[in-house]
Amino acid sequence: MSGGAGAGRVLIALLLAASVLSAALLAPGESPERGINPAPLRGERAPQHRAPGGLRHRCALSGRLGHGEAPRDCPCPSGEAPPRSYLDQKKHVELKMDQALLLIHNELLETSLTVYWNSESCYHCLYQTLVNVSRSEKPGKPSIAAVAVSTQHGSILQLNNTLEDREICRLEYKFGEFGNYSLLVKHPNNGVSDITCVLVVNKNPVDSNLPVTVAFLIGLALIIAICFLRFLLSLDDFNNWISKAINSRETDRLINSELGSPSRGDPLGGDIQLEAWRLSAPPPRLRCVDTFRGIALILMVFVNYGGGKYWYFKHASWNGLTVADLVFPWFVFIMGSSIFLSMTSILQRGCSRFKLLWKIVWRSFLLISIGIVIVNPNYCLGPLSWDKLRIPGVLQRLGVTYFVVAALELVFAKPVPENCALERSCSFLRDIVSSWPQWLFILMLETIWLTLTFLLPVPGCPTGYLGPGGIGDWGKYPNCTGGAAGYIDRVLLGDNHLYQHPSSAVLYHSGVAYDPEGILGTINSIVIAALGVQAGKILLYYKDQTKDILIRFTVWCCILGLTSVALTKASENEGFIPVNKNLWSLSYVTTLSSFAFFILLILYPIVDVRGLWTGTPFFYPGMNSILVYVGHEVFKNYFPFQWKLADNQSHKEHLIQNIVATALWVFIAYILYKKKVFLKI
Repeated sequence: MSGGAGAGRVLIALLLAASVLSAALLAPGESPERGINPAPLRGERAPQHRAPGGLRHRCALSGRLGHGEAPRDCPCPSGEAPPRSYLDQKKHVELKMDQALLLIHNELLETSLTVYWNSESCYHCLYQTLVNVSRSEKPGKPSIAAVAVSTQHGSILQLNNTLEDREICRLEYKFGEFGNYSLLVKHPNNGVSDITCVLVVNKNPVDSNLPVTVAFLIGLALIIAICFLRFLLSLDDFNNWISKAINSRETDRLINSELGSPSRGDPLGGDIQLEAWRLSAPPPRLRCVDTFRGIALILMVFVNYGGGKYWYFKHASWNGLTVADLVFPWFVFIMGSSIFLSMTSILQRGCSRFKLLWKIVWRSFLLISIGIVIVNPNYCLGPLSWDKLRIPGVLQRLGVTYFVVAALELVFAKPVPENCALERSCSFLRDIVSSWPQWLFILMLETIWLTLTFLLPVPGCPTGYLGPGGIGDWGKYPNCTGGAAGYIDRVLLGDNHLYQHPSSAVLYHSGVAYDPEGILGTINSIVIAALGVQAGKILLYYKDQTKDILIRFTVWCCILGLTSVALTKASENEGFIPVNKNLWSLSYVTTLSSFAFFILLILYPIVDVRGLWTGTPFFYPGMNSILVYVGHEVFKNYFPFQWKLADNQSHKEHLIQNIVATALWVFIAYILYKKKVFLKI
């Protein structure tokens, strides 16, 4: 342990140094111009129009295709950039983050254009009007319209004849951030009836992902430095020189008394039961569980702070997964593991079930109460009306999930044998067979979820609807966001008590309130916590049997993964039950649980068996998860976690700020750990 303290301090120092280095390397430089930039003069060589994702043109021949018919593919003809004088005459367009400038040049003398836009990530969406372009007044002088287009995903542009409402051409393209593009619509030289659409790059976009790449390389260098430091600490002479002996027994005693931690727990007082629980020694603390909790928590802090404003660090608009969609289910999963490990150790110490049930009720009440306070801030906004109070939330869902799973395990709890390998009564599936009442209850809950989701009649919506509403599904069900899940919340809680800015509003323009932490989704939150309990049982029932533990983790990972493939048909939108964080769909639960078992499959042998990694720095926030979560929510708008940016439309500045803020919470958790301060509720 003498080396551990020194190593921890050095690693935390390296973490903060890495944050400072990130700030230095990604320091704000010259910002790209975000207005209209002049294109090359006629006769100058224009940059090649090649961008990430490639360009696919679909050019229709005027007069040959009717409205609604598919245009035929044709090669992209070469074209010249428009004269600079035409660009200078246009109104300036100020670009924001994740936008590019598109100049549409209409050289058609008798045809006005309506340009429609859609995102490749918007499934079965109606086209949205982007801009109208008037007809050209005379040959050689096109009518020009300037508009900002999104660069987060691929774009689909469709140009229609405004008067006849007939498609002229369509193209798919992945624009780059702060790039400058021209779309030339004209008659080719070899025909007066044909119309061509040519996309030209006037100014190359910036590499918006460069800051993430630099931050990743810094993190990789930090990992290499940590490995080198551990090698030095393995040398006795260096270890004795840098480390001081400390007594960590008191810290462990404080930690292990907390219900919800995978540790030995002090008796909660009251009646001592003379059961078989007293025959087994309390289980040792598993660092892989705290490390996993810390990983999920730190990722949660980072994405909640903005994740550099990158789309893949935000929640998916509807179906699919991003980094932000991973963290909450993992936290629920590891909470389930902690419930079983902690409850077993407390019962082994003789605590009465009645006392333990009271603590479960009290802790659930506190989680729900704190959650309601956090999701309803009224500072800077004036007094909050009770009519607008949001009821669901992250901690509220954790509180309900914790109560159901903990109470279920308490009711059906059985003594765990000291060593299952030495007892004939231990079957190969003892960890599952001994829990058949709990699994029966979980199956009943999942049946309720499936029944309500697919059979509950929802007024104005198709039965079993799982879509986002808004402009999705060709705009047929604009007010059906979430189907039965949204309907149940609106009926039982009311629109005003739900989240008013769901992620579906970004792409799908849904206009109704929808809460991703709603009532129906809580059922599947309980399911994923039950799978976490199963992971905890594997760790405890087969302790000191590394091979058996890893085999079971692998089997669960594969079964859940294959279930996800079957439910989704290995696609984002075409499956029976798509992966969806807003709905907490069944496939979302099986997919994230499969990932969770895989992570434990990696962490357990590395952290607890071979000790190749102590879990630093994630171990420290994992030990104080409630404090870090509540703290980062309460102080997110305060210095030094947030400051005024020189360029608010810069990914790199937001990334620096979010990395530094996240690293500060890791440092705070480390200091609290060393000071033996742990928030217990």
